[in-house]
Amino acid sequence: MAAGEKRKNIRLSEENVNFRMMNLIRKVHGMIDDPDIEKHRHSQNQVGALLGNQKDVLITPVKIKDMEAEWVCANRVHMKKYVILYCHGGGYSTGSRIYARTLTDKLAQSTSMDVLCFDYRLSPENPYPAALEDALKVWDYLMLYGYGARDVIIAGDSAGGNLALSLTLKLKEEGRLLPRGLVLLSPWTDLTSSGKSHESRKEVDPVLDEDYLNRMIQNYAPGMELTDPLISPLFGNFEGFPPTYIQAGDNEILLSDSVSLHKKLVAANVSVRMNVYKRMWHVFQMSPLKVSYEAMEKCAEFIYDICR
Repeated sequence: MAAGEKRKNIRLSEENVNFRMMNLIRKVHGMIDDPDIEKHRHSQNQVGALLGNQKDVLITPVKIKDMEAEWVCANRVHMKKYVILYCHGGGYSTGSRIYARTLTDKLAQSTSMDVLCFDYRLSPENPYPAALEDALKVWDYLMLYGYGARDVIIAGDSAGGNLALSLTLKLKEEGRLLPRGLVLLSPWTDLTSSGKSHESRKEVDPVLDEDYLNRMIQNYAPGMELTDPLISPLFGNFEGFPPTYIQAGDNEILLSDSVSLHKKLVAANVSVRMNVYKRMWHVFQMSPLKVSYEAMEKCAEFIYDICR
């Protein structure tokens, strides 16, 4: 067989595998997604409890200003100087520290750092700015706990990536010290949905669609100005921002949210890295796949670099 023909067959095989994987992810997500928001939240917690129950990590519950939170720690001798503050995703309407264990477990193991994840108030019961107010309370808790701003890395996925950015913008607005760095997984940065990928990726994204996003926007920021940087961080001023690392999937409608954020950070002279994973979907790092663990190792590499 000629080399060109062999490469073509390999490419077709990879595309076939990816097609099957996309269909599987679409089916799994369809089982979790539910118009009844309480059922949706419950299903997510079941997934998190099942897939996030790792023997290699210890989970310690904690209360922060009446918020449920938890420390996720590698069950071995590990670094205590730095800590990761994790903001879970879920469109600001669903998600929890339990659902986020599919990510916080991997992050704690790959970095050998303690991870603090918290249950901020959800919409539509508690629209903006409730989640941001809760994030500030957790930040203050860490400062009182003995950590300095430069000891903290803020991380988050999807809406949690939005919250990580909004929290940092709020700290900057208040003239406070900023975290050592940010790690953002498929961050939702633009609630105006102006990115080109909303159109170019709508047929291949197995997780998100415009109807879902519009429901989440209406829940979180009803009647509000969506270009407010604390609602859509993409419109913020990033001058003086800490080093930032972004991961996104090539098959997600929110790809432009990451690409545009990367461009704005570069323009503001922020030290920023981004990896776009081919054939991957929104927050693919949750999946129990080899590429998910490899992506978390990349997050760990970035964190190690900025903590030197």
